[in-house]
Amino acid sequence: MIIGAALKGCATGIMTAAVTPTAVPPTPVTQSFRVAVMPVAQAFRPAVPPPQQAATTTADTRPSFSEWLAGVRKEALTLGIRQEIVDEALSNIDEPMPVILERDRAQAETVFALETYVSRRLTPKFVKLAREKYASQRTLLDQVGEKYGVPPRIIAAIWGVESNFGRFSGVRPTITALATLAWDPRRAAFFRGELFKALEILNRGDIELARMRGSWAGAMGQVQFMPSSYLLFAEDYDGDGRRDIWSTPGDVFASIANYLKGRGWNAGGSWGREVKIAPDVAKKIVNDVDRRNGSCQATRNMTVALPAKRWSELGVRALNGKSLPNDLPDGAIVSGTKQHYLVFPSYDAILDYNCSHSYAITVGLLADRLATPVKPAAAAPKKRTARR
Repeated sequence: MIIGAALKGCATGIMTAAVTPTAVPPTPVTQSFRVAVMPVAQAFRPAVPPPQQAATTTADTRPSFSEWLAGVRKEALTLGIRQEIVDEALSNIDEPMPVILERDRAQAETVFALETYVSRRLTPKFVKLAREKYASQRTLLDQVGEKYGVPPRIIAAIWGVESNFGRFSGVRPTITALATLAWDPRRAAFFRGELFKALEILNRGDIELARMRGSWAGAMGQVQFMPSSYLLFAEDYDGDGRRDIWSTPGDVFASIANYLKGRGWNAGGSWGREVKIAPDVAKKIVNDVDRRNGSCQATRNMTVALPAKRWSELGVRALNGKSLPNDLPDGAIVSGTKQHYLVFPSYDAILDYNCSHSYAITVGLLADRLATPVKPAAAAPKKRTARR
């Protein structure tokens, strides 16, 4: 989703959906600014209140699902949702979906370091597909990018990472999924709010109920917005009266761009670049440079931003071994096990889309690789006709 402070399931089919990251074991002091490895199921989506902060209602005291749903119906009507929308959306929900609760509780144990995660996502096959999709939508992406001040390659990269370029954006009925999670006591307040926002989307006529599908956690469409983010950032780029993030490319791209613009993407800015940091320099950075504060684990696993000149003084170098250009914007260091990145202010907009360095670095690197055009297939050599 987004997003903002939301949870959503990644719909690529490669990674499972994220929940609020669980506590990561303390990192050794010499590695304290590095990206923490993360469970597969937590690679996407931050900021849903953790279970212990959820409503205090327990399974023993909460009402039955039917009683609870009757309360939702009543409240939806007081919020201005039309009776026919409430009836259509909620009448056929008889019980919580077990698969949704199972997915919500499932916590994969496999953990990947930043480098491993990036290499598993940015396979040659995926990058080839990304270049093909980018080329096929280049004109539209350029138009959207110019309007919103966001690089077309960044828009395309998020599109690819979120939904495999629209090929998989989730199959779960959004209203049923959100109703299930809102009834469950773990994060009831958050998902109840998202449920009402999803009903508001139906009320506005942006999408039919049958087409409102997405991840198990309620993230919708090719952009994987939670309903709250949809209402804030979804765009009707083609002007047909609907903000269709499910199947209209212009609306999909404009919604991604509008989100990034709204979250502080600097027009003309870059996300960041890989840099060289020797082990002794890494230790010096740990000792001399503060880490950021933030509500999301990822923001605490990076340094504060410093001018390029200061990073050069500390020993950070460009990949070619030379000093960093002094005209670079102020940047923060994000590190994996071996690789290090100097990330600029616009990186925060990607991190806001999904508060995971593995995600944000993957998006940035994919965008960089889209700068290399698709190589035309080599022509097969002509067969020579044997002379007689």
